[in-house]
Amino acid sequence: MDDSSLAPTLLLAMPQMQDPNFARSVVLLCKHEREGAMGLVVNRRTDTRAASMVVLDPPPKRDSGLEIWVGGPVEPQRGWLLLGYDPCTTESLAIGEGMYLSASADVLRRIIEGDGAEGKTQHRFLLGYAGWGGGQLESELAASAWLTADVSTDLVFHTDPERMWETAIRSLGIDPYALQMGSGVH
Repeated sequence: MDDSSLAPTLLLAMPQMQDPNFARSVVLLCKHEREGAMGLVVNRRTDTRAASMVVLDPPPKRDSGLEIWVGGPVEPQRGWLLLGYDPCTTESLAIGEGMYLSASADVLRRIIEGDGAEGKTQHRFLLGYAGWGGGQLESELAASAWLTADVSTDLVFHTDPERMWETAIRSLGIDPYALQMGSGVH
């Protein structure tokens, strides 16, 4: 990434955003380059357990209750592990202070089975991602579609997903219902 990269940061949808994929969303921006950007919606939990959807060979021995989260509308069949700890594997990428991204089937198996996960509640299994072409995110920021906030592992992993968007905006000292669309980066 270059010096102009916004990643990692949180993108907070403005209240007026109507796109159902992003209305009241909190997006962890993982990659931001001249060619485009990639992020994960971190506040869209489903009621589906990963053990019931993921095909691992052999099948998991136990089900820790890991839920599937909707990471975004792009490639919804693609799975990502967002971790608030280093999984100690070469198949992971540090995306910020204490945040790692992995697509490792071995790490996913360990989390589903609960092996070695005692006390490690900072993980999400997400399907899909949010993507922007070159210059697209910058245009959306200039049109005031998003607010930006510092990444907080506590917010991402320990805040009720139904309250995460409002909590993140209020952490900036802003009432989310007083926001108005306007040009400029916020």
